[in-house]
Order: sequence, then C-alpha cells, then structure tokens
Amino acid sequence: MESSRGGDSEGQMHVLAVDDSSVDRAMIAKLLRSSKHKVTAVDSGKKALELLGLEPNVDMIITDYWMPEMTGYELLKIVKESSELREIPVVIMSSENVPSRIDRCLEEGAEDFLLKPVRPSDVSRLCSRMR
Repeated sequence: MESSRGGDSEGQMHVLAVDDSSVDRAMIAKLLRSSKHKVTAVDSGKKALELLGLEPNVDMIITDYWMPEMTGYELLKIVKESSELREIPVVIMSSENVPSRIDRCLEEGAEDFLLKPVRPSDVSRLCSRMR
C-alpha cells in the first residue's frame, strides 16, 4: 500500500510533536487534537528521526528549540538536508524570544517559529497554511 502525504481520508493532518517537556508535549498535542489532527508526540529529536524513518507520512513537525542531545534547530537541519523528509514543514517552538535564533531557524527552512505557550490561534494559523 502506498502512503501519501496530506493526511488520511478525512483530511486529517498527521503532526509529529517533539518536546522534552512532558507538560509542553501534552499541551501542544491537546491543541492539535482539538483541531482534529492526528498527533504523534515524542520527547527527543532522536526519537523523531527514528519515527520518521519508520513512518514518513507526517504532514508537519512541530518541535521545541531547546532539547538535550539534539536541539530543534539540529532536527530542522537534518530534516531539510534529507531528500525523503525535506518536504515536511517544520515549526520551531521556544519560550525564549531571541530574534537571531528565530531568523536562523527561518533561514534554515523552518515554516514558522512559535513562542510558548503556544495558543490555539497559533495552531489554527499553522493548520490553515498547511491545507
């Protein structure tokens, strides 16, 4: 069976949420699910890459910037350098508003940069852009 990007038959988007904080992970997953998206949540960039290797039919990756082992920025670079994954939009989240960091992420190909706490309006803006 061939997998295709763009969600399942109900038009549901599959979002991979990556955050080392269980509280933030639960919050972003809840926001996305309330917008009727399928969410897979993992606690590290390494786990995100493992999952993407197994199940590349992810429509969007939303990742925390600051995580141990691999930052969201490093995850973004790996995704954008991969021929299989580079089409997946990556959104970076951070609780720190550092313009130079935001610019660097956007220059590397991030779709957007959200400041935590992420609000429902951020999610609806993102999702409307993904349609």
